[in-house]
Amino acid sequence: MEKTATLSRGFLSALLCDNEIESLLPDMPKYRVRQIYKWILKGAGSFDQMTDIPAPLKEELKKHFKVLSSAPVSCHEDGSSKKIVIECADGVKIESVLLKDGGYRFTACVSTQAGCSCGCVFCKTGTLGFKRDLEAAEIAEQYLHLMNLQKNSDREQPAEDKNKTSHIIDSIVIMGMGEPFLNFKSLTEAVEIFTDPEGLNISKRRITVSTCGICRGLFDIARNGPYIKLALSLATADEKLRTSLMPVTRHNPLSEVKKALLLFQKKSGSRITLEIPLLGGINTNAKDAASIRGFAEGLSVIVNIIPWNPVAGLEYNGIPLREPDKKELTEYIAMLENFKMKVTTRLHKGRNVMGACGQLGN
Repeated sequence: MEKTATLSRGFLSALLCDNEIESLLPDMPKYRVRQIYKWILKGAGSFDQMTDIPAPLKEELKKHFKVLSSAPVSCHEDGSSKKIVIECADGVKIESVLLKDGGYRFTACVSTQAGCSCGCVFCKTGTLGFKRDLEAAEIAEQYLHLMNLQKNSDREQPAEDKNKTSHIIDSIVIMGMGEPFLNFKSLTEAVEIFTDPEGLNISKRRITVSTCGICRGLFDIARNGPYIKLALSLATADEKLRTSLMPVTRHNPLSEVKKALLLFQKKSGSRITLEIPLLGGINTNAKDAASIRGFAEGLSVIVNIIPWNPVAGLEYNGIPLREPDKKELTEYIAMLENFKMKVTTRLHKGRNVMGACGQLGN
């Protein structure tokens, strides 16, 4: 056995490749591999919790492996949101968020990178710089940590609600720290873990990936899948303004982004979300609203308005960023609705724990 490996890396990500499993544990029967894999996805934190694994095998595994490669080190919560800080095996820290979506439905927001290289002016994570990509197992483990966190408070769940879903957490949004399409291999492997019928068995329709619009990744997922739900962080379709707000888009022009989205929609048949981080006095005018309508032409979309969540020290052209005021927000939404666009607004979810859109990394 390789002492440097962990079960999460050996089974969560490498389970997708039989040869790697066999090299990691050459003498273990495949049915045992699947048993351990299922225990990990149930949230087992130790080998002792794996009740159908023989005691001698547990002791042997303990000598060489850990169940998971990461661990939560702090939790911050309010009534409807919980943010955990997770430390990876090499000491790198990332953040994940559990959001309560009314009633008793929960969404896990997970990260794909430690830090981020995109440099969006409205996002705290971009100020951290890029540290490294996460492995598929490290992406999946965030869901497991959030699942265990929620298990501990599951006594609050009304009995009638327990029968409404087979999952403690109903859906996953991959829009935490980092740009998912800049870590494409780990992203697709993590989605395979989430959707494995013999594992978590989460429907692709309950997984959303949010991207700044990395064309290479967009075309790849459009041609080859996985056909999850897709969200594009757009801000504005005024190319010049968008490039200044989101520097990574300089090499990913909207003309190519739209081609990829059209192909994705043709192959997947699913509607695309256009996310608009709304910045007071910057992208709230009629020109920006009209640009969104123009970009959306020919696509089946829903527009999700995200009023900017405050982060100290962020500015644009030397001026501190601010939230759009009520008048700006109302008028912007009205302009889009006058274009017959379907609009939703994401207000303040996770803000009290600095876990809202753009706040991760505090």
